[in-house]
Amino acid sequence: MTGQGGSETPESQRESAINRASEELGLPAYYRSLIRPLLRNPEGHWPRCCGGGCEPCAQTLCRVAARALELLGTPRKAPLPD
Repeated sequence: MTGQGGSETPESQRESAINRASEELGLPAYYRSLIRPLLRNPEGHWPRCCGGGCEPCAQTLCRVAARALELLGTPRKAPLPD
């Protein structure tokens, strides 16, 4: 994902990807900061859904993070939690 003329910094590219992925998947803006740690460790352990009805669900956060990585051109290689 590149900005106009490729002038976006890596940090602004990450923020753009997080915002776009969040909008596509319906994650409210006030939860978007929860995506940044997942992008910093894209192949590490990501949270799993506990089945307790948490808001936001870890599954949603993982889907948004995975989509953001796709938008950045660096899709997650490790399996996503169920």
